[in-house]
Amino acid sequence: MLVELNLVGVRLEVPSNVPVLMLKETEGKMRELPIFIGGPEASAIHYALEGIVPERPLTHDLLVTVVSEMGGTIEKIVLTDVVEHTYFAEIEIAVKGSTNRVSARPSDAVAIAVRVGAPIFAESALMDSAAKEPPVVQPDEEEGILDDFRQFINSINPEDFQG
Repeated sequence: MLVELNLVGVRLEVPSNVPVLMLKETEGKMRELPIFIGGPEASAIHYALEGIVPERPLTHDLLVTVVSEMGGTIEKIVLTDVVEHTYFAEIEIAVKGSTNRVSARPSDAVAIAVRVGAPIFAESALMDSAAKEPPVVQPDEEEGILDDFRQFINSINPEDFQG
């Protein structure tokens, strides 16, 4: 069974500054699936999310163009497995009535999905083994966090941000 995911974004793990691809279930338990990725792939995903168009096509843009020029469409991305901290994914491509899955790194698959608006899924077994439960915040903790934030906002001045 497949579980649909939303791309939350790419974050930097502190203090290592390693990019982490953050995915989250669209329904149900709302578990999160963090996947460590490389810098170039993080940049490619960021560019696509921000609508930045480079002068020359990146590898992911090129692959999307090749698939399109051959009459194909990227149907979906499926994160399939994790073995010894290495994640696996497949890109589902439809061409002239047949569908094929091509093995890919999750970072590359997601970079392509973002470019074409393809949905992202994960095998339920992968989510059961690798996804993280969202942190539970008690209502009184949440109110305390909001109070702290309100105090911070009330204590700053626009001049504090001038260089």
